[in-house]
Amino acid sequence: MALDDILTQVPIDDIAAKLGVSPDVAKEAVEQGGAVLLGGLAKNASTSEGSAAIENALKRHEGKTGAAKKVDDIDQADGGKIVSHILGDDEQKVTQTLTESKETAGIDFGKLLPILAPIVMGLIANATKDKSAKPGAAEAQSGGGGIGDVIGGILGGGGSSGGGGIGDVIGGLLGGGKSSGGGGLGDLLGGLLGGKK
Repeated sequence: MALDDILTQVPIDDIAAKLGVSPDVAKEAVEQGGAVLLGGLAKNASTSEGSAAIENALKRHEGKTGAAKKVDDIDQADGGKIVSHILGDDEQKVTQTLTESKETAGIDFGKLLPILAPIVMGLIANATKDKSAKPGAAEAQSGGGGIGDVIGGILGGGGSSGGGGIGDVIGGLLGGGKSSGGGGLGDLLGGLLGGKK
């Protein structure tokens, strides 16, 4: 499973129509929004209480993937709550920085993230369930890194390096990385993921 799975579950054309942008801009925004939500979840999963809260939330989303045909099919009120839990006090700063991004000019991430959040949670819930259903998974998950590993797998970073892998992947995804000085979004995510510069 990868970030591409989120794209296949999201009604890009309907989002584009709702937000008044081209499908290409909507797709770029969905990729960025999805990466931010996953990054926030990864950060939350790094603590045992955050991980437990995510596991509880995931139980409510199991089996709820299935591509949404229209934005109106998605529970955006629930999505708003999920976004608040994931981003916490940084929610306004994150949505504002994303909204001001050059690549996705014109997208209001305050509206987009609540559309994406239930889809992201459904994908992670099902991936976690699949992982725990495999023999020997119980021991693998006992380290507390089960959810973090699943999220890392979605981002393509695996659970390898201590938090940096996912940060690097997201930074690369968003073109910010650590190298380019003008990666406002990369810097923002770096901050979310524990202060990488």
